[in-house]
Amino acid sequence: MAIEKVRDYFEEFGIAYKIKEFDESSATVELAAQALNVEPERIAKTLSFKKDESCILVVAAGDTKIDNAKFKATFGVKAKMLSPEEVIEQVGHAVGGVCPFGIPENVLVYVDESLKRFETVFPACGSSNSAIELTCGELYTYANGEEWVDVCKGWE
Repeated sequence: MAIEKVRDYFEEFGIAYKIKEFDESSATVELAAQALNVEPERIAKTLSFKKDESCILVVAAGDTKIDNAKFKATFGVKAKMLSPEEVIEQVGHAVGGVCPFGIPENVLVYVDESLKRFETVFPACGSSNSAIELTCGELYTYANGEEWVDVCKGWE
């Protein structure tokens, strides 16, 4: 299971104990916010996009949408999300539990500026009923972030 891969990944840093697992689903921003009893915008959703022959991940605040013009200007390609099958194949996590942890080294992770307005955020941990609370700096570090980007709209 992908959550075990994420748990093993976080064991390396001594923070696997911080992973929260829920009886209910946290597969969407709204469900995760309910499970955690936090505002939906503090959910750090991980979106999977095609880029050349592989993919990239963008981690963004729960209240955002991808701005197609900003995305193309930043990455040089049109924003085209992976299919659920492609996500499992290329990232190793199923939709609803996609996160930037415990992923193949060739998958590059970008973290959107929309998250910087929060002290802590809650990304998933590889399953549709898990999350972990991290500061934005921790998220960027543990995700092996390539860079902070500004590719979202609807939050300013």
